[in-house]
Amino acid sequence: MTTITRKQQNPTAHLTPEDIEALGAELDAIRQEVLDSRGERDSAYIRKVVDVQRKLELGSRAVLLFSALPPAWLVGTAGLSVAKILENMEIGHNVMHGQWDWMRDPKIHSTTWEWDNASPSEGWKHSHNQIHHTYTNIVGKDNDLGYGIMRVDEDQRWHPRYLVQPMWNFINACIFEYGIAAYDLDLGRNLRKPKGDRAAGMKDPEFQRRAKQTLAKIRRQATKDYVVHPLLSAPTGSLLPTMAANAVANVVRNLWSHSVIMCGHFPEGVETFELASIPEKETRGEWYLRQMLGSANISGSKAMHLMTGNLSHQIEHHLFPDLPSSRYAEVAPKVQAVFEKYDLNYCSRPLVPQVYSAWHKVFRLSLPNGWMETTNKRNLPSQLKLLYKLATGDRKTRRVLTRALEMKAKAQREYAAAA
Repeated sequence: MTTITRKQQNPTAHLTPEDIEALGAELDAIRQEVLDSRGERDSAYIRKVVDVQRKLELGSRAVLLFSALPPAWLVGTAGLSVAKILENMEIGHNVMHGQWDWMRDPKIHSTTWEWDNASPSEGWKHSHNQIHHTYTNIVGKDNDLGYGIMRVDEDQRWHPRYLVQPMWNFINACIFEYGIAAYDLDLGRNLRKPKGDRAAGMKDPEFQRRAKQTLAKIRRQATKDYVVHPLLSAPTGSLLPTMAANAVANVVRNLWSHSVIMCGHFPEGVETFELASIPEKETRGEWYLRQMLGSANISGSKAMHLMTGNLSHQIEHHLFPDLPSSRYAEVAPKVQAVFEKYDLNYCSRPLVPQVYSAWHKVFRLSLPNGWMETTNKRNLPSQLKLLYKLATGDRKTRRVLTRALEMKAKAQREYAAAA
């Protein structure tokens, strides 16, 4: 992975400005066709999903009243995990995108929905809808790209702290709802500021207002899952099992949503962009092109698409974030045809290969450029010694060694190409 403008072969170099605007016009036509045909079947779909999710959650919590019994614990925990995933992915995420605002139903509207998550809807809508969807995969601007804790591009200078990024990414996956809440607040960015600026940022009235709102939301969520429902189970001796069931369901939901989102923007074959390469007045066609190349899909069954909130159609979602999620499968073949017409890579894989690809990149970018490429079973001991020198050396030593490593990797690539 390296920013698209620094690649030896830019995958968009064959497109003229006229091609890009024509591409945009074709995608606009696809979007408008769906807008013109929204109606009863769409509203019936989301109402059915909301109804099923609520009944599943209520039924699962009822079973957990008797969770001291192992079968009840297993059934209740599994049901609650699925209910939480459905609420976050197919309902909450998409409702807060405004996909169902056209129904004018105050119960299913982006301005009124508050989801089952640690992050308040107001903060999430700002960081996700406004920031992420505007600056998709722009290094340093899109906080969803690496969540602000990882090296996400080969052009980022390597530092020994990146060696632990696979561990940080796994921890973030387990507590993902709290990670979302933290970077909705720009907490990491504030903490990285110089001491004086950090103190000023923490005292900023707007930051304090949002922090207070987030802490209140976390307290409500924790009270519901770890106080109220366990206490309701206490008469049957199920207080602790119910508490454990809620914790497991939250972790399952976090791991699943983290995996789906990682698959959407981080696997091999997805492009990243430099802010300097983005035109000051980006045209509709240019914005569409960036969404196309900065997103990836997960192929699979209807059930899998439902459980991902149809973010398995991440490409279509980023092109048309305001369209009903249930229509993405319908427009996907038309979008793919546009990719093929303009000779662009439609990045789509099944779930397991896509998750593997994303995690492989996490590990690869945790290491200096070229280290994995030049490492094999025979030279592993010497490569580990080199990695130790890189991790413990000063800045000058790292610069010299990483440069030599990159040159070695380049020579190997050239030799393989010539052979």
